Amino acid sequence: MEFNFLQSLPAIAPEIGLTVMAVVVLLLDVYLPESKRRNVGFVAGFGMLATAAAYFFLWAPTLETQGLYWGGNIRHDTLAEIFKIMVLIAGAITCFIGVDAKSLARRGEFFLIIIVSSLGATLMAGATDLIMVILALETTTIPLYVLAAFRRDDTRSAESGMKYFLFGSFASAILLYGISLLYGFTGHTNLYDIAAFLGTEAFSSNAVPVLISIALIITGFGFKISAVPFHFWTPDVYEGAPTPVTAFLSVASKAASFSLLVRFFLAVFPLGLVIDGLTISSFWIQTVAALAVISMTFGNLLALWQKNIKRLLAYSSIAQAGYILMGVAALSTESGTSVAAIGFYLFMYTFTNLLAFGVIVYFSEATGSENIRDLAGLSRRNPMLALAFTIALLSLAGIPPAAGFFGKFFLFQAAVEANLTWLAIIGVLNAIVALYYYLVVIKVMYVDHGDYEEMEIPVSRAGGAVLAVASLAVVLLGTILTTPFFEWAARGAEALFRIVQG
Repeated sequence: MEFNFLQSLPAIAPEIGLTVMAVVVLLLDVYLPESKRRNVGFVAGFGMLATAAAYFFLWAPTLETQGLYWGGNIRHDTLAEIFKIMVLIAGAITCFIGVDAKSLARRGEFFLIIIVSSLGATLMAGATDLIMVILALETTTIPLYVLAAFRRDDTRSAESGMKYFLFGSFASAILLYGISLLYGFTGHTNLYDIAAFLGTEAFSSNAVPVLISIALIITGFGFKISAVPFHFWTPDVYEGAPTPVTAFLSVASKAASFSLLVRFFLAVFPLGLVIDGLTISSFWIQTVAALAVISMTFGNLLALWQKNIKRLLAYSSIAQAGYILMGVAALSTESGTSVAAIGFYLFMYTFTNLLAFGVIVYFSEATGSENIRDLAGLSRRNPMLALAFTIALLSLAGIPPAAGFFGKFFLFQAAVEANLTWLAIIGVLNAIVALYYYLVVIKVMYVDHGDYEEMEIPVSRAGGAVLAVASLAVVLLGTILTTPFFEWAARGAEALFRIVQG
């Protein structure tokens, strides 16, 4: 493979931009006086947005430039583009809402760690080699361990950081073992080379080691995406971590993990791979479908009993992972609808969840509470904040005109096209259950009366602008921008299946 340095640069353009931003933020944190360090968050946020814009308009992959770069470690295609931009937007919004969090605003290292974690997540989106997969995963998750325990004087934050570190290390070890088995069986680290070797006669008579490695890999990814039964860290970490950290963790890490999950399974265990008379894809697709059902049902049922809004959104996140796993299970069809549905859903989920947690940041900073009952009268205390939270909750529930409606519709459609109608029906039933607890929160904000209704909930101009843009994005993605964004995701699916098929 002939190496051309200049032609290879666009494949890592976001990573280069993030590296530059990390150096800039580090220098600003060192030399700016403490009274002005709040501006570091704005520099980091706008820098990440500028990186995303430059990548989209200047270095986005085309049919001619899509391919493997940097020794086959990075895949430069539309699917990677979508998820990289998703991560950059998530990091930028996290920086903006972190500026108004009292415990984070003047600590430049917080924004630096967000940038480093985003760097790992963008690498995950295009990783096509086992070594790069491992490096990207750890570059994403190790900073998140630090962020979860960022408030050192808060016992809940310290507890969440410790739990996340212990469970995360255990899951990473399992994932690493599964990946090492693949290397041991095949002698290759490139995902597509592994797939080619698994399809040869030298390996066609023994499916057991392949199934074992699949089970281990699904276990590792299950932790990263908060799927049941690997979800147990999620509620405590979501509740104890600083709210901006929870917001970033809930979207950026999950989006990058799903991107890698889809690419990994379609590359290493493609739909036509048969070993020892067993169609390998049927095994992991059925396993993923079972995880989808369990995650949706478990997450929604436990969310019904939550009194803390961050724990409610944690169980909601588990259920959302179940919905997205429906799309992964629907990969049994090569139409590309499932991949496009996953891409669209995660894109709208990024704006939706960041909007929800952004509201919680301002509410908890003003009241010191995260209890649902203390949201009573929010519509009278700050109507715009209540409206933004309502839009986010309606989107999570799948109610038009919010983007969540089409997000769920595309996933259910993909399941039906893959002859998984039973899975789509279970998804619809779960969506009905979820609608109840989302509407309860809305009812509390608009109907109930509380003890602190006279307490004002201020929102800075910058914070108000961020929430307004996120709210507008959720509505537009559910109306006039639905088709363009889904078509963009469909092009990403075409790029993925094109390389898989040859």
